[in-house]
Amino acid sequence: MTRRALTTAVVVVAAAAAVATAAAAPDLNASLPHTPAAVAAALTSTDASVWSAIDAWHAPRAATPPVDLTLFALYDQRLIRKLAANPRLLRSTLPSLAPVLRTRVRELATAHAELVRITPPLRTRTPRVGPAARPDDLLRWYHEAQRRFGVPWRVLAAVNFVESAFGKLRSASAAGAQGPMQFMPGTWHAYGLGGDIHDAHDAILGAANYLRASGGRTNVARALHAYNPSSFYVDAVLRYARELGGDSRVFYELYSWQVYVRSASGSVRLTGPGRH
Repeated sequence: MTRRALTTAVVVVAAAAAVATAAAAPDLNASLPHTPAAVAAALTSTDASVWSAIDAWHAPRAATPPVDLTLFALYDQRLIRKLAANPRLLRSTLPSLAPVLRTRVRELATAHAELVRITPPLRTRTPRVGPAARPDDLLRWYHEAQRRFGVPWRVLAAVNFVESAFGKLRSASAAGAQGPMQFMPGTWHAYGLGGDIHDAHDAILGAANYLRASGGRTNVARALHAYNPSSFYVDAVLRYARELGGDSRVFYELYSWQVYVRSASGSVRLTGPGRH
């Protein structure tokens, strides 16, 4: 085979593989596996597909991820949620995963389970939702806040994710906290730097200002406890932050996840395909 023919063959194979990967995107309600071996296989395959879709998502990135990334990320999120709700299945699945994926699955599932423990189900109202700011804008603002206030960008991103799914949750909390970083109005008045509590850029800077004032430059855990006085909250945020800092693609993966809420009858997905 000539060099040109070989190059053409490689290109054709690569294109075919890309088409196959896109065609393999799961349905919205694709069934989840139940045995540890099957769950591990699904996580491994889906993780590779999510990573591939993220690598193909080039700047400028819109607030709505590509369809294939959305579908793969939703399936991945559903697998993580399943493991978070079933610690025995999580423990049995982890040994079959590659080391890096094993760590990420453990951290994400554990963090989610911790947040579920401190989040009561909705009783009467469903939160308003909307699009987040564009992902690369968010990353730029986290880094701006880190330079200005000395709070690690990955911690700010984790707080933004935990508090409002990067701004997709638009309603005030039951206690009255508002905006993408969920500030109480009085705290915002003191630390919001005169900005708009509902503006993502202003809210990120305000959160960094508050965390720095609470000792975030030297003791992030203590600062996070001031933000929300729960050991589960602090641990969950730090788990997310570790993963966000380990691989830049984790941010785009979490950004592509959907908003779920707990109701008296179970979990309800509020965003993503079929929910507009």
